[in-house]
Amino acid sequence: MAHTTRRQFMTKAAAATAGIAALTLAAPARADGHARTHQVAIKGFTFQPAQLTIQAGDTVTFVNEDGAPHTATANNRSFDTGRLTRGQSASLRFDQPGRYAYFCEIHPMMKALLVVE
Repeated sequence: MAHTTRRQFMTKAAAATAGIAALTLAAPARADGHARTHQVAIKGFTFQPAQLTIQAGDTVTFVNEDGAPHTATANNRSFDTGRLTRGQSASLRFDQPGRYAYFCEIHPMMKALLVVE
């Protein structure tokens, strides 16, 4: 499985539209010190779950279970998993609270929402 490294993510984040800082990898983990990892399955041309609520400092792993390639790309371009083929995954840590709508760049009808508290 392919994973997005911090360097790859930071390069993509730096290329995002100026003034958008939805994700940071240098911020401390959750106040309780127990960051969790959550999974979003990409299958049947949907993100499952379509809405996920996590705590700041948690990580989300996007796993493509479809035969077609997909991305998980923030509407405001603040994050992007890159193109994931069947069996590939990308993990991103979310430190900033907010609501992050995202979609698949290849199949724009695929939409979901991540809420970071």
